[in-house]
Amino acid sequence: MTATGMLHHIEIWVPDLGRATDQWGRLLERLGYAVFQDWPCGRSWRQGQGAGATYIVFEQSPALTASGHDRCRPGLNHLAFHAGDVAAVEALVKEAQEWGWTLMFPERHPYAGGPGHYAAYLENADGFEVELVARTGTGP
Repeated sequence: MTATGMLHHIEIWVPDLGRATDQWGRLLERLGYAVFQDWPCGRSWRQGQGAGATYIVFEQSPALTASGHDRCRPGLNHLAFHAGDVAAVEALVKEAQEWGWTLMFPERHPYAGGPGHYAAYLENADGFEVELVARTGTGP
């Protein structure tokens, strides 16, 4: 039985589906997601199976009203993912930069989220931010 309140899916509208599937897809696949659905205007990746699975959808909708995302406006600021231990986070940061992601707050990396919170903050070409949180044994 699925627990009430568990996240089912997230849908993100993007201005360029090809760019989004390249940048997001590589990152999500390294985090354990697999391609779930694919159609002319979208693609989704899923982690888990059955009723407890969570998936993330990227769609290039004809109803878009802007050409990019601004994380500082009302709405989505960022998505945060558990990304393994410190070494796994750093390896993923290096790879992600090869795929078009930019390390945010490099002068404060890896503690831009505060002391004791080891994480990397990345931004893609469309202005979306992800936080890759390291498992350190000191927090959730």
